[in-house]
Order: sequence, then structure tokens, then C-alpha cells
Amino acid sequence: QVQLVESGGGLVQPGGSLRLSCAASGSIFSINLMGWYRQAPGKQRELVAAITSLGSTNYADSVKGRFTVSRDSAKSTLYLQMNSLKFEDTAVYFCYAHSIVAGDGWGQGTQVTVSS
Repeated sequence: QVQLVESGGGLVQPGGSLRLSCAASGSIFSINLMGWYRQAPGKQRELVAAITSLGSTNYADSVKGRFTVSRDSAKSTLYLQMNSLKFEDTAVYFCYAHSIVAGDGWGQGTQVTVSS
């Protein structure tokens, strides 16, 4: 099993920046994919960014050029650097991990609110 705990959400003005972190524990040695999803009120959960164990990344079109996903060298912490934030980035952000041994894991979510 993989346990995930997000942190770093909060309130920010448009154009501002936030950095989300996701600490993984449990079967982290078998994680081959990690990512960030978000869910805004009344909308479906959507992929924001993902990174494989080899370092390949994938981004939603809406965040390309503004968000950067990364992992630390020990592969136990996932980050999402969010710059040039917009009103439409407001959502609950969830950390996700796929382990080839333990399956999928989700964090509890962290709120990001972009407001003036």
C-alpha cells in the first residue's frame, strides 16, 4: 500500500505562485508513476501533471508552461510548482501514485484558491 500526504495549498492572488508537496510512504520502491489531479466544484477530477519513474512528464494543456512537476532523488516526495496562477486553477489538488505492487494510491487533497 502507498500512503500519500499533500501539503502546500492555500490562498493566492492571480499571477501568484504556490508549491505543492506530496510525501509518499509505504511501498514507495515500487512506484512507477506519480501525478497531480485536481477537482473544481461541480467538475470532474482531471489530470494536471504526471511524472514517471524515468522522469518523463505529461501536463494538461491548461497548465503547460506554468506548472512544473518534479520528484526528489529518493522518489519519496512529489512536487508541483505552480506559477502564474489563474482563477480557473482553483480546485482541490490530489496527489496520485501507482505502484506495480500495491496498486493506486490517493492523497486526501489540498485546497488551492486563486482569488483577488
